[in-house]
Amino acid sequence: MYALVEFKGRQYKAEKGALLKVDKIDAEPGSKLDIDSVLLLSRGETDVTIGTPYVAGAKVSAVVESHGKDKKIIVFKYKPKKDYRRKTGHRQQYSLIKIEEIAG
Repeated sequence: MYALVEFKGRQYKAEKGALLKVDKIDAEPGSKLDIDSVLLLSRGETDVTIGTPYVAGAKVSAVVESHGKDKKIIVFKYKPKKDYRRKTGHRQQYSLIKIEEIAG
């Protein structure tokens, strides 16, 4: 059983017990959250429910595991033959959430 959920503008495939790396959320580790925006719910190969746009009555329960920072991303811009070079970078913050239950 799995569900496709929309969370903070992105879509994720949620299965029971799976860890999802999502954009950082303001919640303490160990706190629970419910995701109501379920786009697709699959209970097997033949029993698939597709929402218009969301599946009515379906929700995914998750627990915030931890927060962290990803690997550094280097952004390098240049224009050839013009002596223009800019090197910047950043480390994206994320939260790990663990899917506990898919109800629908």
